[in-house]
Amino acid sequence: MIFYNYYESVGDGIEYLRALGSIVGMLGLIVSLIFFIFGSSRARGYFLGVMVTSFILVGVCGLYTGIKYFRIY
Repeated sequence: MIFYNYYESVGDGIEYLRALGSIVGMLGLIVSLIFFIFGSSRARGYFLGVMVTSFILVGVCGLYTGIKYFRIY
């Protein structure tokens, strides 16, 4: 019984981290796209890396996981 509660808490924590990663990935995509279009050439190089990292986060965590978890409509 104690182990069941522990694993349930660990599962809830992993679900929270996936939702947080989804939200951070979407915000990173939006911000990097804005700076990639309107920024200087130095900023474009930096935000290209942010965009790739955001794509990986959204790919791993899911696109709508954070929206469903945090009830953002």
